[in-house]
Amino acid sequence: MNEVMKNILTRRSVRAFSEQDISREVLDQILQAAIYAPSGMNKQTWQFTAIVNRDKIQILAKLIEKILKRKGYNFYNPAVIVLASNERESNWGREDNACALENMFLAANSFGIGSVWINQLKDICDEPEIRSYLQEVGIPESHVVYGVAALGYSATEIKQDVSKKGIIKIVE
Repeated sequence: MNEVMKNILTRRSVRAFSEQDISREVLDQILQAAIYAPSGMNKQTWQFTAIVNRDKIQILAKLIEKILKRKGYNFYNPAVIVLASNERESNWGREDNACALENMFLAANSFGIGSVWINQLKDICDEPEIRSYLQEVGIPESHVVYGVAALGYSATEIKQDVSKKGIIKIVE
């Protein structure tokens, strides 16, 4: 099987991460995959903010836990989170970031690193405590965080026997 197809077909969401860190070299390549995603009119109005300090990751998790009243919220304790943000006024910001996140997930999988898409921030990124945190890590006030990539080595074996379904039609 083609290596790209194998990578796509074996990617799974991971919701339990080990304590193993991701090397900076590998993280840099995962982030590079993000910026090579397509973007509407090639405007590239995105920003990818990688947080590699586990304490800083958990500070954000505790803010989300408080605001959403989700006891024990922790992003699944990843080694890294990448905050994918885009200009609020961008017509295609959400779609651009979705493409970039998928590139990151596929790149991570190619290195044997697990990932999961976290959605909570898009609806609460303008809550004062969240916005203050985002500003501290360098995300502009004009940006919305459309998704978070939680990255790390899986703490459990990843099951590959998951069946996928959907409707595929070929019209001739």
